[in-house]
Amino acid sequence: MEYALLGVVGIVMVVAVASFATRLGVAAPLVLVVVGIVTSFVPGVPDFDFPPELILAVVLPPILYSAAVNVPLVDFRRNLKAITGLSVLLVIVSALVSGGVLYLLLPDLSIAAAIALGAVISPPDAVAATAIGKRLGLPPRLVTVLEGEGLVNDASALVLLRSAVAATAGAVTFGEIAGDFVYAVVAAIVVGFVVGHVTVRVRSRLDDPVLNTAISFAVPFIAYFPAEEIEASGVLAVVVAGLVTGHRSASHFSAQDRLTERINWRTVQFILENGVFLLMGIELKALVDQVQDDDLGVGRAVVLGLIITGVLVLLRVVFVVPLIAVLRRDQRRAVLRGERLDGALERLDRLDGAADASAAGLDEDQAARRRQARRFLTRRRADAEFLTSEGLGWRGGAVLAWSGMRGVVTLAAAQSLPSDIPYRAQLILIAFTVAIVTLLVQGGTLPLLIRGLKITGSDAAADRAELAGLYDTIASTGLATLDNPSLEQTDGAPFSPDVVERVREESLMLSEAFAERSEAEGTRPHAQHRALRLLVLQAERAALLDARASGEYSSRILERAQYMLDLEESRLTQLRDESM
Repeated sequence: MEYALLGVVGIVMVVAVASFATRLGVAAPLVLVVVGIVTSFVPGVPDFDFPPELILAVVLPPILYSAAVNVPLVDFRRNLKAITGLSVLLVIVSALVSGGVLYLLLPDLSIAAAIALGAVISPPDAVAATAIGKRLGLPPRLVTVLEGEGLVNDASALVLLRSAVAATAGAVTFGEIAGDFVYAVVAAIVVGFVVGHVTVRVRSRLDDPVLNTAISFAVPFIAYFPAEEIEASGVLAVVVAGLVTGHRSASHFSAQDRLTERINWRTVQFILENGVFLLMGIELKALVDQVQDDDLGVGRAVVLGLIITGVLVLLRVVFVVPLIAVLRRDQRRAVLRGERLDGALERLDRLDGAADASAAGLDEDQAARRRQARRFLTRRRADAEFLTSEGLGWRGGAVLAWSGMRGVVTLAAAQSLPSDIPYRAQLILIAFTVAIVTLLVQGGTLPLLIRGLKITGSDAAADRAELAGLYDTIASTGLATLDNPSLEQTDGAPFSPDVVERVREESLMLSEAFAERSEAEGTRPHAQHRALRLLVLQAERAALLDARASGEYSSRILERAQYMLDLEESRLTQLRDESM
């Protein structure tokens, strides 16, 4: 009963703080940490000791899965070098260096135990950074790199932590640690890939969106627990399963399945992500009390935490400088590669033209190889264009370097340290200090840095023009279906010509609506149509409420009518919001 009540109070606090933070223009996680700290010192509030294994095994998998399904696999692949550097190499370097500093400062601490804490405090949490970045309009590529880093770095840190903890219990060679790391990563990728594909195929056979979404809630744990059982990285398996699911959902799930899952998972992600930041603050008092019972005291632990925070910030800055240099080099190479790919596509066009002019033409195998080659070259050309047009400069690098805020994984992993490690209570408080200071200092000043550097995101007008071009391409394919002479209904009967023309007109009107989005809002005919249709829907909804109050119609008919109005209003509202 106590946990249920705390859960209800926690949800109310999360919603209230998130709403308040939005009005202030501050990231909700920062405010929630402060609210949690203040709450922990209120007289009468009990100490709340949430088991760390529940955070790592129950809370973390759905958080990572909900984030992974929303990261486009194409963007993740295009930024794989930056993501891998930040989430693997930087995590390892940060763990070793910060662990070495702790080993020098705490004489009774073994090097393995010091590196274990280094692994705990090495992975940043991208929740606050991406929330700030999206609100302030960071470039999409920068947001993708931060999201990708946040997805993978927890896996790197936890695998490294497991190896370091094993080293504290006995002799472990460097080769064994490296082998364990490679095995944990490779096995996790295989498990996540298999789970992602299998669960997508199973869910695609369900016709009920409720059942589909219900299974989706189990997918993170279906990936996590088998991977952990074979001593692979459970969190990395969850991320891979999420990426696979997000990529294949467009071709295997219905529109209603995707819409339902998106809303439900956004709600789960909101509650869990923000709830764990509130939990971080609430646990402060209990941590302080534990350290006060020890000989070293709170003051020294906090000072050590501040020193380690400085080391981590400096390491990230030093690491990002050559990373940006490498990415800028890749950008220059992409320009040359794009020119070569343009030449290859032109040669392929000439070959296709010659084949069309030839009386013999191409057989099916040759045509299939040509299509495959064109698809490959087009994709590579798009990759080169992406690197050329969305390069990361020194201003983006500055934001990347300052986005090293730690989160709840740091605190939960610290509390999972073995009980026989010297200075355990102090080590946990050091980890907590690192997380709180980076969240409040870096997270609090990140908006100032973004505004000061005058970083702008994607051009809204260019995005609307690209969207119009995309819809024009897919609409032309859809309209071609109407000209198919074999077009018929499921029972073999032909479609009425009037119906065919009506569908053609609706498709053309939608295409025109996309094309006119670059115009001023007030001059768009389709924007006026949406505004007028919403006014009509408001009147219809008022009439529906009167009909319900009169009792003249059955409840099931009223529910169907309300559902139809809800669908139409939701569609028009979304179109209105996207056009702004």
